[in-house]
Amino acid sequence: MFDRMAYQLEIRDHLAVPVVAAPMFLISGPELVVAACRAGTIGAFPAPNCRTIAQLDTWMTEITDRLADARASGEHPAPWALNLITHRSNERLPLDLELLTKHRPPIVITALGSPAPVIDTVHAYGGIVIADVTSIALARKAVSAGADGLACVSAGAGGHTGHLSPFAFVSGVRAFFDGLVVVGGGVSDGWGVAGAIAAGADLVYVGTRFLATAESLAPTGYKQMVVDHGADDLVVTSAITGANASWLRPSLLANGIDIEIHAPAGAPNYNSLDNVQGRWKDIWAAGQGIESIHAIEPAATVVTRMQTEFAHAIDRLTALTGASLAARAGSGHATGLAPA
Repeated sequence: MFDRMAYQLEIRDHLAVPVVAAPMFLISGPELVVAACRAGTIGAFPAPNCRTIAQLDTWMTEITDRLADARASGEHPAPWALNLITHRSNERLPLDLELLTKHRPPIVITALGSPAPVIDTVHAYGGIVIADVTSIALARKAVSAGADGLACVSAGAGGHTGHLSPFAFVSGVRAFFDGLVVVGGGVSDGWGVAGAIAAGADLVYVGTRFLATAESLAPTGYKQMVVDHGADDLVVTSAITGANASWLRPSLLANGIDIEIHAPAGAPNYNSLDNVQGRWKDIWAAGQGIESIHAIEPAATVVTRMQTEFAHAIDRLTALTGASLAARAGSGHATGLAPA
């Protein structure tokens, strides 16, 4: 059985801040994964970013080799994660599973389907499986299927987004699950990370902030649009894929899409063998964390700032709670004793 506390202790020394650089469609690649891991966050990428199984093999080889080189040089990079679609429309899933056995990513994040198809394979080599979920009902199903952790995609996330508040989501999940909880949705700085950890999460998904980094695969115009715009420039609509997603309104308008007059699309197509990359490469998504992004920077710079913000947030929380506890102790409330 997965031991959450033991896992936390195992990775603690490798993390500058408890963050997963969230796997982003057409954005996350080897450069960003390696940079994020070396900076002290968990780097991740979605398998569909590779159009062929050969390219996926190449990417996984590059990531494992470069992180091994970093360790050989005395560095302590964080673990990396592969995001796999387990929906039945992923026709190459059997080939994906073969590459899991070959490259052994320490973390596998499943999406758009049950985590069950990958659990035995990943557990056989000692990895863990985190299921991407957007509701309490899906979280319960993933737990029943044997997931070691849950990635709770909440309101405020970019791309296909959730509807629950991150705080409500974590609280609801903790009522029945003691495994690893990752929460994401609108977090792009260390202050937000600290808030999520205080609420009961173990790790925090950060996506849009890493989109606007030097290492991401996003076109320069996309990165600059994230820098130049804010949360009021986002629109959540099902009119593009058939499922609610958070999009940059200027991107939609640039592609002739006015969601005020476009009816919702049909059922989304997640077939990684189809020309899905060509369909979506010019329509750009972002999350509510966009509001605090002001420059395109190296991933290491982003992580260093998050680490400082996280430390300040923890200091602030400690100071506030410490003063409160001292006051309560002085009045007898904390111990049940009468005031001196």
